Amino acid sequence: MAYVNRRSGFRRQSFGYKAPVELGKVYESDIIEMSRRGDAGVAKIQGFVVFVSGAKPGDHVKFEITKVGRRYATAEVVKAQEEE
Repeated sequence: MAYVNRRSGFRRQSFGYKAPVELGKVYESDIIEMSRRGDAGVAKIQGFVVFVSGAKPGDHVKFEITKVGRRYATAEVVKAQEEE
């Protein structure tokens, strides 16, 4: 009987999934909540999570993407406008 050497375990594949944000581009959104660590605001672009440093809930900000991962991106504030 022949044995086949296979990797065990579950491995998620991306199948060509591309994040809806791009490195270096500027986006505009509302900050909906604070991150769990409390050091960044959380925005969503087409359901994709973006951690925006220096922002707080209720802010409407323009931000530039500084890092893009598979599950989230990080960004820096370009321009903030307080909502009234």
